Amino acid sequence: MTDPNAIQPSELDQLPDRDPEETAEWQASLDAVAKAAGPHRAAYLMRRTLERAEGNGIALPKLLETDYVNTIPTAAEPGLPGDPEMEARITAWNRWNAAAMVTRGSKYGVGGHIATFASAAWLYETGFNHFFKGKEADGSGDQLYIQGHASPGIYARAFLDGRLDEHQLDNFRRESGGNGLPSYPHPRRLPWLWEFPTVSMGLGPLSAIYQARFNRYLTARGIKDVSDSHVWAFLGDGEMDEPESTAALALASREGLDNLTFVINCNLQRLDGPVRANFKIVQELEAQFRGAGWNVVKSLWGNAWDELFQLDTTGALVRRLREVPDAQVQTYQTRDAAYIRQDFFGKDPALVEMAKLLSDDKILECFHLSRGGHEARKVYAAYKAAVEFKGAPTVILAQTVKGHTLGEGFASKNANHQMKKLSVDEFKTMRDLLELPIKDSDFVDGVVPYGHPGADSPEVRYLQECRAALGGPAPARRVHPVAPLPAPAEKAFASFDKGSGQQNVATTMAFVRLIKDLVRDKETGRRWVPIVPDEARTFGMESLFPSLGIYSPKGQTYEPVDRDQLMYYKEAQNGQILNEGITEAGSMADFIAASTSYATHGEAMIPFYIFYSMFGWQRTADQMWQLGDQLGRGFLVGATAGRTTLTGEGLQHADGHSPVIAATNPAALTYDPAFAYEVATIVRDGIRRMYGEAAPGEDPNVFYYLTVYNEPLPQPAKPSGLGIDEGIVKGLYRFNTAESAGLSPAANAPRIQLLGSGTAIHWVLKAQRMLAEEWGVAADVWSATSWTELRRDALEADAGLLRGEERVPYVRQALHGAEGPVLAVSDYMRQVPDQIAQWVEQDWSSLGADGFGLSDTREGARRHFGVDAESVVVAALAQLARRGEVQATAVKEAREKYGL
Repeated sequence: MTDPNAIQPSELDQLPDRDPEETAEWQASLDAVAKAAGPHRAAYLMRRTLERAEGNGIALPKLLETDYVNTIPTAAEPGLPGDPEMEARITAWNRWNAAAMVTRGSKYGVGGHIATFASAAWLYETGFNHFFKGKEADGSGDQLYIQGHASPGIYARAFLDGRLDEHQLDNFRRESGGNGLPSYPHPRRLPWLWEFPTVSMGLGPLSAIYQARFNRYLTARGIKDVSDSHVWAFLGDGEMDEPESTAALALASREGLDNLTFVINCNLQRLDGPVRANFKIVQELEAQFRGAGWNVVKSLWGNAWDELFQLDTTGALVRRLREVPDAQVQTYQTRDAAYIRQDFFGKDPALVEMAKLLSDDKILECFHLSRGGHEARKVYAAYKAAVEFKGAPTVILAQTVKGHTLGEGFASKNANHQMKKLSVDEFKTMRDLLELPIKDSDFVDGVVPYGHPGADSPEVRYLQECRAALGGPAPARRVHPVAPLPAPAEKAFASFDKGSGQQNVATTMAFVRLIKDLVRDKETGRRWVPIVPDEARTFGMESLFPSLGIYSPKGQTYEPVDRDQLMYYKEAQNGQILNEGITEAGSMADFIAASTSYATHGEAMIPFYIFYSMFGWQRTADQMWQLGDQLGRGFLVGATAGRTTLTGEGLQHADGHSPVIAATNPAALTYDPAFAYEVATIVRDGIRRMYGEAAPGEDPNVFYYLTVYNEPLPQPAKPSGLGIDEGIVKGLYRFNTAESAGLSPAANAPRIQLLGSGTAIHWVLKAQRMLAEEWGVAADVWSATSWTELRRDALEADAGLLRGEERVPYVRQALHGAEGPVLAVSDYMRQVPDQIAQWVEQDWSSLGADGFGLSDTREGARRHFGVDAESVVVAALAQLARRGEVQATAVKEAREKYGL
């Protein structure tokens, strides 16, 4: 019977063989080894041969997995610098205080996690003592993405360092009093300590990759040399299941980001149990990262295992380690030596003989305690290998025990992620294990004490000296005092005030035209960071390609197919545009790195990220929240916006709800401008607020979301009069009245106020004329540039009332005295304009595009949703009829006339 796995002759024919006889000899040799020494020996020889080929630079497919052993053998480890005993004492204090903080807080029911830092303590301490560069030396220091559940350990170290006090530790997860500590890394809540929010799992690794890439971008463009900065991302093995965790691995290797290191704490446990109960997560991750082109360093076993590996003369131990599933390794952690002898060693005669040479204590030391991630020398060797490796990013797979040093009740137990406290007896056992000078009498009324060796103790001096040598405390966030960016030349904005005349211009095109002018500004032009997910031509941005260039670390190694055209596809090492391909998540990660550069690197950058509005907030709203938490600044632009303006594309492209999602983000200033001059006014004000001189009480740590449309329409001139710019920024202004529109209504004509946003204002303006000419109704038209900002202002006014402050919301001020009812119209679901209904003193009604989108012409879609001009007319007449200001029969007549 033919072996289905054998290479068939037809396949061999595709690979020319200049010496078939030599090939046959090699194959025969392999067959002979397998027959004489067994398949394990044959596999060993092949693996070693492939490793030698790879080491010699011979082009062969890489091994995706290596044996379940340390990448760096003990004999090849560099010596650990500094004072290992001192570092062990520092780590012991930090372990203690992290557990004490969470346990003391448990009486308030606020929760907290102990086991994660217990497993990862040495991964952090080794970095803090020897690798992580601080912010107070030259450059920007390193960027640290801390695993969120390890935050108690970071707070404990800051306490030892004197940056936090006992009162703050006791307010862990209790922030409302003003002196507490957030549960996880939250820059908005503790902006002097945390740089990066990481607890929406998966976003940390994705952001770390794009941060490392943005560092290269800044250097390549000559903004700032940050080539000495290294990005460290601390992750959990369970976290790697999040799609975002591995979404950009290929980008990191493709661009050779050797300024990036992932440290994955492989304690083999996620929140409810084993990460890969029946498999091996370390091997899976190794294959994934090696396949993506990363350098992989495994630090799995501690020094206690050296004796076992030396006894393994047949390879039986390594084979057994490869085959034991993770859940069984977790079980060994909780069982006695007899069980391990039977279940682990008893499966192979060679291992049975090995076990006879091992004491029970030795077996327990290896299987209960000795892991590569728990030994400073092993971790130091892995980190040193990572920072010295060139040409690719590095991932360190460090095996640990979740709950290490917390006692038998914690270590490797499935429930330890949810276990929030230790008993007094467990603390005393932990104290003895860590050899800390804490007396029984220090436990007053059963409350575990914090431990501190003293501000002038050898431990604290050592810690601070290490940090001083590395450039200051870490983690730390620093916003360097920099002068506000000068305002761009006014002519870039003023050119939109006169309108477009007879030319039809979509607001998407108006925005792109504005950006083309702003990037030419001598003072601030180079600070713009255009970001687009492979839709630049959709948004009319291809004209920026030859002038700004698309960033690529390799430049342009080919002749573009359109080189003879004016707007050819130009890539450059110093390119300004970040064209990310089809990845909204990657584009958002770019945006976050650029928008926080003012803090990370002391260089204010002005990113704008333009995307299909349907595919922005809906797909990456979690990252928008991360952006707000990280205090990012910049412009998000939802293009081809609205539910009815994108003809033919249909349900999945028709955005009727992005402003609703955006309204949930406190840092997002959401605008739906109708006209080009409104776009220009909003962008100008955004630059002032975020990068220039913010007004008293204004928070510059916001970002703007503008919806712009692809429907070409005539752009009117900006109306004259006071308060127009203020109204545009605050969210509402009167665009015209029936009289100023030249409609000459009768003196006693019924009147209605029509509020429109975005492209809907064009239907409203048509309806205004129809109401006057066909029904004798006077309508005033208002442009509602931001329903959300109107609501926020009103909410602030309401909150002020509770404090005894009297202030009328802006929307009520603007509409005060306006005659007749109000009808609001948008190209979004009615929930968008309805945000402000309760603060409008007039009778309120609204129209919107609720439900799923559909494929049709613009006119067909608008008729379907009941938002076209004819529908606006009927809705306005119905509102007036309810008030007795027009005959009820007019509504029926209008419906029949317009075929509704």
